[in-house]
Amino acid sequence: MNALRSAGVNRDNIVVMSDEPFEEYSFGHAEPSVAMPWLAVLGGLVGGTGGFLLARLTQVAYPIVTGGMPIVAPFPTAIVTYELTMLGAVLTTIVTLLITAKIPKWKQELYDPEVTRGKILIAVIDPADDARADLEDRLRNAGADEIKSTGRFSAI
Repeated sequence: MNALRSAGVNRDNIVVMSDEPFEEYSFGHAEPSVAMPWLAVLGGLVGGTGGFLLARLTQVAYPIVTGGMPIVAPFPTAIVTYELTMLGAVLTTIVTLLITAKIPKWKQELYDPEVTRGKILIAVIDPADDARADLEDRLRNAGADEIKSTGRFSAI
């Protein structure tokens, strides 16, 4: 990883795969940040607004004799608003998780069966043609067991 970074390869073009987590190394912590908390809040606001409008408009559309009490009852309206707020936040969180985790993966872009046998795959996505030889030398010097070159460049 360090050899590729010192060669000037952008972090976004380096892919690391292993069959077990390596929490102590920096490549495991280099994931991009997502806006999931803010999207969950937005989903909660949309759900809560929809819940309030549903409860209020239903009570106004079908008024009943309430004996001097308000037509829009606060406690039932609050319950519907709360439940749809939570539903909006949860559904937004699930959808955001699926999108950011790229689930389902309709096609596997980069994979090697050796990863399931305990090897670590370090790949460079779409390197420049003139940089391939230099990158292969750097990976060999860094201790790569095997280097495979495809339409996309990878090393195990």
